[in-house]
Amino acid sequence: MHTERGFPDRERLEGVARAALGPGRRIARVDRLRGGSKKGVYRLTLDDDSTVIVYIWDDTENYWPSDGTDADHTDPFSHASGIDLFEAAHGRLHDLGVRSPRIRLTDTSKAHYPADIAVVEDVRGPTLEEMLRADPRSAAPVMDRLAEALGLMADHTAPGFGKVALVDNGGVSKGGSCEGAVLDRALDDLYEAARRDTRIAVVRDRLEDVVRTAYAAVPARERFAVVHGELGPDHVLVDARGRPVLIDVEGLMYFDVEWEHAFLRIRFGDHYARLLPGRPAPGRGPDRGGAELDGRRLRFYALAMRLSLVAGPLRLLDGDFPDRDFMLGIVEHNLRESLAFLEPDRTRSP
Repeated sequence: MHTERGFPDRERLEGVARAALGPGRRIARVDRLRGGSKKGVYRLTLDDDSTVIVYIWDDTENYWPSDGTDADHTDPFSHASGIDLFEAAHGRLHDLGVRSPRIRLTDTSKAHYPADIAVVEDVRGPTLEEMLRADPRSAAPVMDRLAEALGLMADHTAPGFGKVALVDNGGVSKGGSCEGAVLDRALDDLYEAARRDTRIAVVRDRLEDVVRTAYAAVPARERFAVVHGELGPDHVLVDARGRPVLIDVEGLMYFDVEWEHAFLRIRFGDHYARLLPGRPAPGRGPDRGGAELDGRRLRFYALAMRLSLVAGPLRLLDGDFPDRDFMLGIVEHNLRESLAFLEPDRTRSP
């Protein structure tokens, strides 16, 4: 059974606007922005034509089927959704000097809306994905600034791994190590993918052997840096000064930097080289910082991410997520990439 989707209109959000911006403000228009699957994202256009963004964490906005473990922050890979994760992640990025939309209001009292909400700055510039598609040359300075931000994140370490909200409050994550947590998740994803797609099912045992072999090759390490975890170019806005602005930050973790870079390589493709740690920024002097990447971790994490990008969208499609063709496209591409790890000559870096 699916949750009844009752999205807010202007009348329901008037109290939110007044609380965040002052008692005299009125909403002229409400637009629900597409793309979100865990929280609602709305642009409010006000009576003076200024705009803000409202995030709403509510069951009616969450398209992911619940397995009862969503709020278990000790699992690094439990659903990264909630105002507590948002506030902790935003605070950590702010302290590091990494740009994300400025907060105007957060509220968990339900006094202004019957769910947890945040009102944030509306960064109206394009996404980095749009810039790279339209004119890669104009996007190059933004990419360089993003690489610098990644260096700042990679240079900040913590005594343990896991969600920022958990670790910064003294909590301990499940899994024993970053690679151990990834192994558990990869095996779960492999099971879920095989249960839903026969192409994975017929090679499940072989893929499990590849997963376990890749895991066994990863050496122990206890250096946990700040990673976004899903930093595709669609999760980077560009402000009026050409600075990258990170969004969808609730999944911010202390983890292996290779987890970040495995995802960056998948999502940025041919543009990824500009984001490599240690690469000098053109005309900007010294190296950007960040730990050297380990190829064994990258390969293991790349395989785990491919399996996740098969199983995750298939789980989402168990529900009523509206953009089904888009999700099926993600499944097909990553299923092919997952099966490619079975090729005996798969020796190239991930």
